[in-house]
Amino acid sequence: MYKINDLFDLTKTIAADIFNGREYPWDVIPDISEYIFKLGATLSEDEYDHPEEGVWIAKDAKIFPSAYIGSPCIIDHGAEVRHCAFIRGSAIVGKNSVVGNSVELKNVILFDNVQVPHYNYVGDSILGYKAHLGAGSLTSNVKSDKKPVVIKSEDEQIETGRKKVGAMVGDFVEVGCNSVLNPGTVIGRNTNVYPTSSVRGVIPENSIYKGKGNIVSKA
Repeated sequence: MYKINDLFDLTKTIAADIFNGREYPWDVIPDISEYIFKLGATLSEDEYDHPEEGVWIAKDAKIFPSAYIGSPCIIDHGAEVRHCAFIRGSAIVGKNSVVGNSVELKNVILFDNVQVPHYNYVGDSILGYKAHLGAGSLTSNVKSDKKPVVIKSEDEQIETGRKKVGAMVGDFVEVGCNSVLNPGTVIGRNTNVYPTSSVRGVIPENSIYKGKGNIVSKA
């Protein structure tokens, strides 16, 4: 449920090659920054502006005047980065994605058509095709005890060896408003999370997360 091919359609991102040879999505987290520089150098000057070192923005993307875009970053075709968005760097924003007002991104891959439109924080995380975070929802990427993050399912625990791991959110996931995805959360494809949830561990695909111990399969 938590391997790359279980969660993501790799035809729906400009960053597909970063996943080559990897089994788990969190394995790419430390390589996002370097990958952006390599990928950016291959992008067409006819299609992408290159306003500063390490930043590539598709010419048909819409960037609002007060947005901050830090290096390295790629913003793909048709994306929209709204007022006061704060892209700290190491971010890939997929085609037709929305990064809304006061949203902060750091070391992330947003697949195509992702929406993080209102007051979201997404760090050290990957959001799959058409994933949506409701207003105020965020990823927490560091445990309170600062120990390395462990991916926990019902059957096993996987050591990531990393202090910072946010959430791996599968394709078509809907996360309700003001929810927290705790460090190492994995949410399977086509799953819905109720508003104001605190989510931990591995949540199966095609399910509805109503609360801890209250997860039901979609009809």
